[in-house]
Amino acid sequence: MNDTPITGSSMNDSMNGSMNNSMNDPNDPNDPSDPNDRSAPDEMRDADGRPRLLPSDERPQGAPARYTLNYPSTWSHLDLDPSTRDVAIRRRVEEEAAKLRAKGKAVDRDLVDELIRGTRRSAREAYARGALQIASLIAFLSDGNPLSATALVLRTRIPEGESTDLGELMLTGGIHVNRTSPGRGSELNQVHIMELPEVGSVGRLTTVEDFDHGGPAPVRTAVHQVVIPVPSSRDLMVLASTTPNINMAETFFEVFDAIAGTFRFHESAEPEAPAPSEGSEVGA
Repeated sequence: MNDTPITGSSMNDSMNGSMNNSMNDPNDPNDPSDPNDRSAPDEMRDADGRPRLLPSDERPQGAPARYTLNYPSTWSHLDLDPSTRDVAIRRRVEEEAAKLRAKGKAVDRDLVDELIRGTRRSAREAYARGALQIASLIAFLSDGNPLSATALVLRTRIPEGESTDLGELMLTGGIHVNRTSPGRGSELNQVHIMELPEVGSVGRLTTVEDFDHGGPAPVRTAVHQVVIPVPSSRDLMVLASTTPNINMAETFFEVFDAIAGTFRFHESAEPEAPAPSEGSEVGA
């Protein structure tokens, strides 16, 4: 389980832009970004790299202090630190490829490198957008083809003067994607309101997009977003998940729904201490 304080990030991105397709590649000579520039995200992090908690006098009355979210055991959290993430991601992908090779299966080197590049792009984009966290599935199928997905947690704020009505927000998002999405008119393009346990009404938007990563062709990607209003505030938590395994989009949407179903808000700024095991004493 990931236990994360809710930060004071005020990202003025609309819900429609929560998955940005302009992911920069630091190996691209035309990419102006500095991979060592941590200034913007560090404004939201403490000395240990954890998301910074809003001071109690700045948090609206009744607003939660933190959230928790669970991922499947086959998923792992991606390192967002620019000084270590590329090495960590390569190691993770190479380990998965080695597992398949140990079973006597061939894994194409180009596919391994492609998965490394794609996962690095996701981590860089998450960092640049001030994501609170990012988790990923990195694996290879028995035929050697990659199986991957990423899930970001973002926080955005509705500008003053704009409606906070969840239905209106989702309608706007739905209209946008059905105008521009290559998946418009299909079962993969949907928008509706659903209920999450202990959270209440949230928005759910699924779509198919073509993301241009600067390669020979755009990458068709299944996108799943859950929009969660933060109580007593103008903020939204956005759980934005994607997979390039478009032929498995419906299955992945079920997984993304299951992840979203574990989301919980908590009023206390500190995680609850685990209950003592039977027959033991607290502090023993």
